[in-house]
Amino acid sequence: MKTAMSRFQIHDEFTAPERSAPVLRGALSGGGQLPNFLGVLAGSPATLRAYARFRSELRHGRLDSATLARIGLAVAEHYGSEQGTMTHSRAARGAGVGLDEVAQARKFDSNDPRQAALLHYLRALLTDGRPPMYLHEEAREAGWDDEEILEAIAAVALEGFTAMVNVAGEVPIDGSTEASRVLQAA
Repeated sequence: MKTAMSRFQIHDEFTAPERSAPVLRGALSGGGQLPNFLGVLAGSPATLRAYARFRSELRHGRLDSATLARIGLAVAEHYGSEQGTMTHSRAARGAGVGLDEVAQARKFDSNDPRQAALLHYLRALLTDGRPPMYLHEEAREAGWDDEEILEAIAAVALEGFTAMVNVAGEVPIDGSTEASRVLQAA
């Protein structure tokens, strides 16, 4: 049986560099299995710590989990990150986003005019580098304030980083780690 292999080593709490261990222990304390993405980031303690701090701060921001999941879906789809698309689809569904909205979010769109205005703005930011002023104004007119727009831009940056690591590293979808580790050890 062929198993997906990451281009980067997928660390766990036993193989990670010492400076990554506290962050990995924190991630594991929430229960469950360590995501492959975090196992990869553990290979660079500074990168892992920066990612964890960035994600933690955004979780305490003003954007709700459904909006963050929509942004994550759109960005993961943009980069072709299967891992990200699956993760954010689950998160969106858990946040009460319907299947039709999940599909829309993957295309930077929504049936909700407020969400659509923000996603259209973010798509232009990601694809063109500079969204036209009218999209910025449409996001504001839809009810997004500067704090929320800035958080959305930060979410695009964080999700872009996540997707790039997953795609560049060919990080296997979670659940395949044990087989990958066995093959790496062989």
